[in-house]
Amino acid sequence: MTSSAKPLSVAVIGAGMAGRSHAAGYRNANTVFGPGLPPVRLAAIADANTALAEDAARRYGFEKALPSWEAVAEDPTIDAVSIVVGNALHRPIAEALIAAGKHVLCEKPLAGSLEDARAMAELERSADVVTAVGYTFRRSPGIAAVRDHVRRGELGDLTLFSGRYWCDYATDPKGPLSWRFKGGAGSGALGDVGSHVIDAAEYVAGPITSVSGATLSTQIPKRPLPLGAVVGHNAAPVSDEFGEVENEDTASFTARFESGLVGTFSVTRTGFGLPNGLAFDVLGVGGRAAFDQHRPAEYLFDDAQPDARTRGARQIIAGPQLPYFAGGVPMEAPGVGASNADNFTYQARAFLDQVAGVAEPLPACATFAEGLRTMEIIRAIVESAQTGGAAVTVPPAV
Repeated sequence: MTSSAKPLSVAVIGAGMAGRSHAAGYRNANTVFGPGLPPVRLAAIADANTALAEDAARRYGFEKALPSWEAVAEDPTIDAVSIVVGNALHRPIAEALIAAGKHVLCEKPLAGSLEDARAMAELERSADVVTAVGYTFRRSPGIAAVRDHVRRGELGDLTLFSGRYWCDYATDPKGPLSWRFKGGAGSGALGDVGSHVIDAAEYVAGPITSVSGATLSTQIPKRPLPLGAVVGHNAAPVSDEFGEVENEDTASFTARFESGLVGTFSVTRTGFGLPNGLAFDVLGVGGRAAFDQHRPAEYLFDDAQPDARTRGARQIIAGPQLPYFAGGVPMEAPGVGASNADNFTYQARAFLDQVAGVAEPLPACATFAEGLRTMEIIRAIVESAQTGGAAVTVPPAV
């Protein structure tokens, strides 16, 4: 395709923290990698909070703000849409968009319930549009590089995967009772941040076949009711009334991978001083690697170097030798950084590559079926916790 091709018209439903990340990704999608993607028309940002939608549309150069997701579904000029709202709304919005012939990129977790996720995955099988899930960390140059080390056998047979996602956004007991604290076991820290580290684990080390030893806990069981809209993880005015937190602040579990590898995991949203702590170590008999999102422009790597005196973990600085970096940043030189915002840009480009059918696309986004799989693993973790840590089998990967 050439720049004279018909523009791809995109919209974002949800103008909060992650919605703005999707908006910025679409705005930058044609600035990275090779030619072939048609021009991208930034059509609309929709949110029930119209002031928030108007502000996001202005900031990211979208043509207009809309007051509802229905207005996006009804607009015949819009081709592709990101769904970035509360999990319980994912299914009805996705169904309406797909029925309207629009391509859909849905934020993780796929849905608010396993039943809804299964319905969305079933719909995907017959849909004549691109459907995808936003597992943004798959686009991290460091994580993709570690995956390449594993795939090439450079760590030898794997012996342990240790993954964690520790965040602090819910440490304040005065934080408002938003939708994130509703929905039952598995929809708290597990669904919000655990879904990312579970997907990263399978992306790097292969399918998980069972989980065991799970525990779920809630450190702050009641939170004040908000007096108005709550945006992202931000503070908001609250009342003197309190409501019950319905899901977990913290979870831990072990997992068995298809290869026989053992994994240990912990996730929390009440980890003081840890704003965005996704990290993992993957160990093998011939090497090891580690990644920490708090230092996203690097990863650690160690292997059996010829001279034992100089063996040890090496800091690998992100540069053109890593996936996504070459062609993905304006200054293609080691040490200039890598960020979460870049990952959203790469994700948007990959999604639009699929939509446009470009000749040399980026690796495809995760599917609804893969989003369902993560939710099935989360369901198994909850079942393990409810049965005293018993081992629970995960359905095979499709």
